[in-house]
Formats: sequence, structure tokens, C-alpha cells
Amino acid sequence: MTTLQELLIRLGLQQPADEAALQPLRTALTHTSAELEVNHEELEFLGDAVLRLAATEFIDRHHPDLSVGACSSLRAQLVSDHWLSVVGGSLDLDPLLRLGRHAQGDASAIETLRADTTEALIGALYTALGDLQAIHLWLTPHWEQTAQAVLQSPHHFNGKSGLQEWTQGQGLGLPTYRTEERTKMHGDPERFRCQVSIGERHLADGLGRSRKEAEQKAAAAALQALEGSSAPH
Repeated sequence: MTTLQELLIRLGLQQPADEAALQPLRTALTHTSAELEVNHEELEFLGDAVLRLAATEFIDRHHPDLSVGACSSLRAQLVSDHWLSVVGGSLDLDPLLRLGRHAQGDASAIETLRADTTEALIGALYTALGDLQAIHLWLTPHWEQTAQAVLQSPHHFNGKSGLQEWTQGQGLGLPTYRTEERTKMHGDPERFRCQVSIGERHLADGLGRSRKEAEQKAAAAALQALEGSSAPH
């Protein structure tokens, strides 16, 4: 099982920390469901702002030629909940999470919990060190990998923009999305179902934890179904 000291090393901080230095990490790992007075919420709020600033700096340094629109689309992927969950998974965070009994039994919510905790850890590092250097040291390798994938296949990551580009290019107008909530379970990967159509033609369905995720998946599936026509790849 990962320890806090091992977590520090995985975050790129090689020197052992004393108890005072570890406290922000303990707070970041304490979910509100644990019903403790000190929990991750404030650090998560801070981490959201720090993450967006650091991601913006990364894009400015490594991809200075991108348009503002392309920068915005790329940053959306570099700060997404799914991306945060993947980064948290690489840290083996799950055994360290301090959760309430209900949250411990909700396997469908683990990706959301991991994303929230990763964001809180970003806030904890910034609180402990007071600058973005450690954030860049930790996250830049992950950003480089994601940015390369996004820039090589942008429509795979932003299906709605890609589908809209195709439908407008064909003179078909805008695609329409019809989304329904299938369950009330937070974190359920199939909570929302979206159907995307062009006019009367149904193209594809998508499932997601949120309306936005379901719509993106439906749009990506529609683009894939349209391969072989003039749809962008």
C-alpha cells in the first residue's frame, strides 16, 4: 500500500517530509463523506484554480502557435475530470482515500472521488510550497502525453466540435442532442444517455456520468459512424 512518504516521491518531491509538511496531503485525502471538520473541499477549490493556471502556462510554453480557440479546447482536456482521475490512478491514490462508509461502498463513484482528490492534492502542493514549480514538475509529463494525443486526433476528444464542423460543411445545419437521465446515482458511468441526430436521421447514442460526457460520446460515435464519408477523422 502506498504511504504518504511514497506519495510525496511520486509527486516529484524526493526529500522526506515532517508531519507538518504532510498535513496538507492528509487533508487533501480526506473526503467530505468522512464527516470530519477538516476535509478536502477548500483544497479542491484552490486546486481547480491552480490547475487551470498551470495548464495555461504549459500550453503557452509548449504550444505557443495554437490559436486561442485551440488553446481553450486543449486546456479543457488537460484539466478534465477524466484526466484528473487517470493521473490520480497513476499515484495509486485509492488506498489512501479517507472516505465515509457510504462512499466506500459506491464503486461507481471512485473515478469522481479520485479526480476530486487529485485536484485537492494540487491545492495542497501549492499551499505547502507557494508556487507552481512542483505542479509543473509533477503534471508536465502527463500533459505532454495528453496534448500529443489531443493534437493528433482533436475530434476524438471533442466530438461535438468535430460533428458540428462536418454537418455545417455538408450544409446540413447543426446536430441535435436529446439527453435523458437514466439513474440518480452520482458517478454512474451510464447515468445519462444521449441521442444525436441530423434532421430526422439518428446517428448514434452515448452514455456518460454527466450530460456533457454523454453528448461528447454520442458525437464521437457519430463521427466514427460517418467514417468513409467526408466526415473529419
